[in-house]
Amino acid sequence: MTMPVPAAVRARCRALLPPGEDMRYILPALSVGSPGMATFLIVVTDRSISVLSTKFFDQDAPTSVYATHARRTRLGPVEFSAGAAIELGDMVFEIDEEYAAVVRAADAEVFAPETLPPDPLPDL
Repeated sequence: MTMPVPAAVRARCRALLPPGEDMRYILPALSVGSPGMATFLIVVTDRSISVLSTKFFDQDAPTSVYATHARRTRLGPVEFSAGAAIELGDMVFEIDEEYAAVVRAADAEVFAPETLPPDPLPDL
């Protein structure tokens, strides 16, 4: 089961995003390859996908926006070879396998919204 991202982390992410963007999904990720091994938070909003740099030993502390992608950018498919991985732009990220469902939901929201179940907790 995917653990919800704590409110304090969501607030730190929100502070780095453009005003008025509605956060939909947040997933922790580890880059593999260029720019080297680094921790990130990938934040999907209603308008964009932002890759937030974090402190290496404190992934709950985003420090800056590393990259931004259009919301119509696919996060998936999730590749399962030596763990779960996604490619976003020119970067490859390892993610915990439990976040594969988050990747699928984020993509479905844009590319196949009819496949999404209703949000059971719409006020979170």
